[in-house]
Amino acid sequence: MSINEISKHFWVKRDQLRETKIVESTVPEADSLKEGEVLFKVDEFAFTANNITYAAFGDAMKYWDFFPADEGWGRIPIWGFGDVIASNAKGVSAGERFYGYFPMSTHFVVQAVRVSDAGFFDGVAHRAELSPVYNNYLRTTADAGYVQAREAEQSILRPLFTTSYLIDDFLDDNKFFDASTVLLSSASSKTSLGLAQVLSSRQGNRPQVVGLTSKGNVGFVKSVGYYDDVVVYDDISSLEIDGNVAFVDMAGDGNVRADVHNRFAERLTCSCAVGGTHWEQGGGADGLPGARPTLFFAPSQIQKRNKDWGAQELQARLAKAWATFLSSVDGWMKVERSNGLEATERVYREVLEGKTAPEKGMIVSLWDK
Repeated sequence: MSINEISKHFWVKRDQLRETKIVESTVPEADSLKEGEVLFKVDEFAFTANNITYAAFGDAMKYWDFFPADEGWGRIPIWGFGDVIASNAKGVSAGERFYGYFPMSTHFVVQAVRVSDAGFFDGVAHRAELSPVYNNYLRTTADAGYVQAREAEQSILRPLFTTSYLIDDFLDDNKFFDASTVLLSSASSKTSLGLAQVLSSRQGNRPQVVGLTSKGNVGFVKSVGYYDDVVVYDDISSLEIDGNVAFVDMAGDGNVRADVHNRFAERLTCSCAVGGTHWEQGGGADGLPGARPTLFFAPSQIQKRNKDWGAQELQARLAKAWATFLSSVDGWMKVERSNGLEATERVYREVLEGKTAPEKGMIVSLWDK
């Protein structure tokens, strides 16, 4: 079979995220695929502040390693859907649709291993030492959490909510670090919203959930109903909270981090860095009073719970929480679709500069309509 197409790839400069370029390559012919290889057409994907976090932490967390590029350049990972257009892997057929971790490209080749009814893992050599959580591709026909009409919500929210759920579990596993309040920066971000929803849905003696946000997002953050209180960044120094505080830092803003640490000092019993929505304001964490900031890595919590509970039980608990969260988002999230290279560039810059309205959920495709 002759495919006879050009594949297009969206690259960014690793040390200057505002610099981008489109790279072209030849799509491999179907009969040239090696044993086990699968050729995807990357259909559409979500692009959120989480993807900027992948870029901002690309070196530290090895996100750049998933999809190699030329020296100094990177391919930002995204979550979305791809259709198999050619396969030389037993158990994977052309025409099947999968959900997973793709590069910002029109086409993508994987090495399918551990093929099962549920899907497969990419066994390419450079991904062997990376977290298997990101290497798993799920068949839509076998994914219990898949609903065709909610593909957009799955791409936008499911990977973020998985992190939200695991942060909640991490805090609970550590008895909330003896804190009576959980303080979230970037409260309008979708990962923060998911975490706030899970925390506020806890039964019994749950912690108070307080969100930090910019003045322009206060109204939206209050309207979703997940937070007990919403505070603007400028008011951190006068924020009154009784008891100990656990800080979940989605913003990655060094100034905000310092303000929180200086305000609560020894009453800050946990400082957990998760994201980098304020990627340009990152700063050092040395010498701050209170708990030492540590980086939360979701796959580590998954590995722990797989050992504690078993993978099936973890997925069952996560699926139940996801269904509850998903039922609540229709009241605030608006999906917006963009197609083509120019639109992809526009969405990328909008999200990079923090100009995306928090209620927007961006679905992007490098393909023209």
